[in-house]
Amino acid sequence: MTQAGRQGSPRNSSGRNSSGRNSSQGGAAGGGFRGGAGKRNAGFGGGDRPHKAPKPREERFVDPDEATAGQPARGASDWKPAAASSRKPAARKPGAKKAPGTPGALKPKPRTGKPGAAASRAFGSERFGQNLGPVRKPSRKRGPRGDVPQSELHDADGIRLQKVMAQAGVASRRVCEEMITEGRVEVDGQVVTELGVRVDPKTAVIHVDGLRIQLDENLVYMVFNKPKGVVSTMEDPDGRPCISDFVRNTHGERLFHVGRLDVATEGLLLLTNDGELANRLTHPSYEVPKTYLVQVRGPFPQGIGAQLKEGVELEDGFASVDSFKLVDSTPGHVLIEVVLHSGKNRIVRRLFDAVGFPVLRLVRVKVGPIGLGDQRQGSIRNLGKQEVGHLLASVGL
Repeated sequence: MTQAGRQGSPRNSSGRNSSGRNSSQGGAAGGGFRGGAGKRNAGFGGGDRPHKAPKPREERFVDPDEATAGQPARGASDWKPAAASSRKPAARKPGAKKAPGTPGALKPKPRTGKPGAAASRAFGSERFGQNLGPVRKPSRKRGPRGDVPQSELHDADGIRLQKVMAQAGVASRRVCEEMITEGRVEVDGQVVTELGVRVDPKTAVIHVDGLRIQLDENLVYMVFNKPKGVVSTMEDPDGRPCISDFVRNTHGERLFHVGRLDVATEGLLLLTNDGELANRLTHPSYEVPKTYLVQVRGPFPQGIGAQLKEGVELEDGFASVDSFKLVDSTPGHVLIEVVLHSGKNRIVRRLFDAVGFPVLRLVRVKVGPIGLGDQRQGSIRNLGKQEVGHLLASVGL
């Protein structure tokens, strides 16, 4: 390299003011760079580095006999490396190597129409509400197939059964047809296995896998997470906060609150305009279980839970809990879960008062098959169709 080229280098501070002129002279004198290549290399301090030509890309041999019919064999100019593919391999996806069911693992996609798939269950594809699975205790016994002629269930002026089921959101019409032929559908308490049956949606009572399909769109079913201090009435003459302060009734129907919670008790309260369901849920003969979380002062001695399960004598009679479970214990406080089906006024508080442990906080978290989940306090949500079916089945509807 010439002296002029060394003076024009950025490493030499003495050539800073004349770097443009000297670098161009050095590039011409050096002869090792072409065009602007010398300027680019000089800018990164590589003025003395010899130029290396890029290696030619290796061409892949393509056998013309392997070309598919109707398509010419790809040559080296048409070949693209595998890295150019935009699809991400399944093994590189997050959670691909984790075992199914573990946190972060990939969730398998349900296959429509296959046994056990989500779409083969009643309301299996529904994204609204909680998935409660199959009905644990069917409300009716199924008779043998063919004990009632299908013609007696047929309504010539009605709608095809599979179409009614599909419009109600049970599944696709094809899956509904499979449910019918498998004997999983009941109309007015009788199993239907023929696809040509027509029914009247206004009068027919249809069950799929024990779940009642609610065809009346005017019926409303809601869950209210009642905060402390709210009165369990739709209107309060004293002006206290009540349920109507939280409800936005866009249907124009009158809503009933199923049961009551005292002012200091929080948690789940069902709201509906289905009078038959409300009566059955509150009637003692149906024994609908209710789950509560009870906070009392600790320590909680052993034997109290067994005493509550055996029964305690109260001023209005004998009362007991169905189950008792210690959930959590901290210094000075104990959290207990109890389940009971009694609907007497303030029954949980009176039971714990009778055993010497007054309730500090009481929250109802479940009524029958319906639970609060992660619903925030003071909010109201509509029940999903699967939840409605489970709730109706729990009282024999």
